[in-house]
Amino acid sequence: ENEDTAQKIEPADQLVDSWESSASEGGPHTGSLVNTCVTEASKEEAGTLEDQDVAVLEETLPDQIQSFKEEAVVRVANYHVPPGAGDIVMIQSDHTGAVDILSAELETADLLGEQRKAQPPPLAPPTMWTTEKTKEFKAKIGKEKNGRMVVKRGEVVTVRVPTHPDGKCICWEFATDDYDIGFGVYFDWTTVTSTAITVQVSESSDEEDEEEEEEIEGLAPVGDVERGSKSYLRNRYGEIMPVYRRNSHREVQAGSHEYPGEGIYLLKFDNSYSLLRNKTLFFHVYYTS
Repeated sequence: ENEDTAQKIEPADQLVDSWESSASEGGPHTGSLVNTCVTEASKEEAGTLEDQDVAVLEETLPDQIQSFKEEAVVRVANYHVPPGAGDIVMIQSDHTGAVDILSAELETADLLGEQRKAQPPPLAPPTMWTTEKTKEFKAKIGKEKNGRMVVKRGEVVTVRVPTHPDGKCICWEFATDDYDIGFGVYFDWTTVTSTAITVQVSESSDEEDEEEEEEIEGLAPVGDVERGSKSYLRNRYGEIMPVYRRNSHREVQAGSHEYPGEGIYLLKFDNSYSLLRNKTLFFHVYYTS
């Protein structure tokens, strides 16, 4: 047995001795041979690893793609776009990543506040004219019932004139003694239950009365009457003519406006800019067919 073992080991020793001797004789060629063997072994090992990675990816990639598809379907189901025409607005949170989808039609709801609701249709401007026969007009209107009234200093008088079923147009005429007065016309889109003309008086110098007027009437003029005051209007109110100061003490101020529909005209006589003087007003309003 020892002899056989020696015979088996001897060729290996001889192979090592021969390789070492050839390496010492060959010099540089032997080094390149060693490098080539190492490089080929590394390539084979790398190729084996790549084959293993590809095999693993081929096994796991379909499952990952399927999971991504399922997750995408869930997201689309969660963020369903509301039906209906109109612009779509998508809002994503920077903190949570949550997405909100809004339709432009939701603007008419209370989600965006009362001020964003639909406004009433625009109204055509009135027809205005003047006459110089102030004395004759005052003498005639002064004899009629409710044809004359006093607008006190700091007051705003609103004459509410409902549309009449037999009429198609409203007309007005007015004049004052000695001093001018502010005048404007508005329209209340509301159902008419009575054709009676009513008069409301508010003291703009009293803040409590202003709040009551705004709650009841929804219209509180502010600003400079000489430049045309702006008004806070409810959604059902439309502006036909803003309040301006009129030279009603020199000429009779007259005008007309065609009915835009069913509602109530608001004719405003504004003396809020006057701190000292009351104004005597001669006024006549009627409808025509």
